[in-house]
Amino acid sequence: MNVEEVRAYCILKKGITEEFPFDEHTLVFKVLGKMFALLPLERLPPQINLKCNPELSLKLREKYDGDIAPGFHMNKKHWNTILIERISPSLLKELIDHSYNLVVSKLTKKQQAELAKLKE
Repeated sequence: MNVEEVRAYCILKKGITEEFPFDEHTLVFKVLGKMFALLPLERLPPQINLKCNPELSLKLREKYDGDIAPGFHMNKKHWNTILIERISPSLLKELIDHSYNLVVSKLTKKQQAELAKLKE
């Protein structure tokens, strides 16, 4: 996948907004105001930061050494930096889904109900 394909996949999710809260080069995807993905648009090689379960993070970093690393400029326990062109598109989509679902699971019940009412 490339950066445009990653962006297209992320914005398909319910309740998503895109913004540039840090600088004009880092696109941030949020679900109901909570970050689940950061996509630096000009970084080479292309990469994405995704939230991840801490136990899964460790397994992924070990299995994909060099391609999945602790989150750059993020909480290393809960975020991974993934080189998007060096892992399979199916794995990348799984990890985007995992990050999104992890954030959704931490939303309040009221926010989850609001999200459920939104059209896909």
